Amino acid sequence: MSIKSINPFNNQTLDTFEPLTVEETLAAVERADQAFDHWRQTAVKDRKVIMLKIAKALRARKEEFAKLITLEMGKRISESEAEIEFCAEIAEFYANGAEEFLADQALEIKGADAYIQYAPIGTLLGVMPWNFPFYQVIRFAAPNIMAGNTVVIKHASNVPQCSIAIAELFNDSDVPKGVFTNLLIPTEFIESIIKDKRIRGVSLTGSGAAGAAVAGHAGSQLKKSVLELGGNDAFIVLDDADMDHVIQMAIKGRMQNTGQSCVASKRFIVIESVADEFLSAFKAAMQQMTLGDPLNEATDVAPLSTEEAAVDLANMVQKSIDAGVKVVIGGDRPQREGAFYNPTILTDIKPEHPTYDEELFGPVASVYVVKDEAEAIKLANDSSFGLGGSVYTKDIARARRIAEQIDTGMVFINQPTNSQAELPFGGTKNSGYGRELSHLGILEFVNKKLIHVMKS
Repeated sequence: MSIKSINPFNNQTLDTFEPLTVEETLAAVERADQAFDHWRQTAVKDRKVIMLKIAKALRARKEEFAKLITLEMGKRISESEAEIEFCAEIAEFYANGAEEFLADQALEIKGADAYIQYAPIGTLLGVMPWNFPFYQVIRFAAPNIMAGNTVVIKHASNVPQCSIAIAELFNDSDVPKGVFTNLLIPTEFIESIIKDKRIRGVSLTGSGAAGAAVAGHAGSQLKKSVLELGGNDAFIVLDDADMDHVIQMAIKGRMQNTGQSCVASKRFIVIESVADEFLSAFKAAMQQMTLGDPLNEATDVAPLSTEEAAVDLANMVQKSIDAGVKVVIGGDRPQREGAFYNPTILTDIKPEHPTYDEELFGPVASVYVVKDEAEAIKLANDSSFGLGGSVYTKDIARARRIAEQIDTGMVFINQPTNSQAELPFGGTKNSGYGRELSHLGILEFVNKKLIHVMKS
């Protein structure tokens, strides 16, 4: 079956591609495996030169790549440009930091010299999502290539042009053939690739169902996996918070990438003494947002990634409305072409409602009112997800105390969950395991080898 690139702004087909055959896929895996034998011996300083070329090329071609992202998955053009810039920062971070991150770690023991060597393990499979089509790939590929591994990428089926452009970027930056490989393949090939003896590990960013399947396949072969799955991030507003700042951050946290982010703020948990003020201001801010062409800088709300995504979101919200959830604003799709969904605020959500513990991937905010700080923490933790979260207050000591009680991989104070090259990224519970970015990201797929020398 052909792989289509479709513009979600108007649901028009941009291009069509034929996937690789089984034989072509296996040949690509073989080239990656063979490339590893050479690449693992390459000095880190030589890998650095190539990775810095990638960073330079990303910046030089930022407008080109950003437009491709926007056309293929609907992200607002300013956000697409920011994504490419972030990719360049990640490439530079690992290019400049890899030598330090991978340096032998000496151990102090009696009667011997011992150290840990961080050695590459082989060819890795990355199963990547569509919502940040360049960033997610670079986040996986840059540290692992700098570590001496080779990577093969199975990208999301709705962003084939982005996947091809990334592969060309690596090729044009003098990355040796086989070190980075784009696999334009159907999803059903993934299991057999994971089970191929030449694949030594797999990283997936995606849904819980996809993560469970990939982890199962990898586990059956005793292979390492890293999973970054969904999130249902809490946004806790305490009674002393600066409300103007809170509303600004609420819009940023919920509406970035049209709400299609694992770490988007999704559950707004507000102390009752300021709940009316928050809800009134949040509603007013959402009402001012305009839907439109994501290539237009004036657009506030872009389409969702696909028509299917918009339909699924609408159905999920409607089920909760039918079950008793209250709609403050939105709750429906606009009468226009494209994969759009109106900015929405829901309240009166109870544990039995579908939206209580499901990730709403789109411009839909769920608002909860709680009596006090203790109830806010309890509600924040009452989720099968544990990716990120944020706390808003003028009392930083209070915020730290609450953050330490929230069961997630990341908690931010007075800003929504965010990504930086220097900060570890990952979650707990159904949000997955393992860490990406920071120095931890380059150590996930290396052999932490002990070398012990007895003193004479």
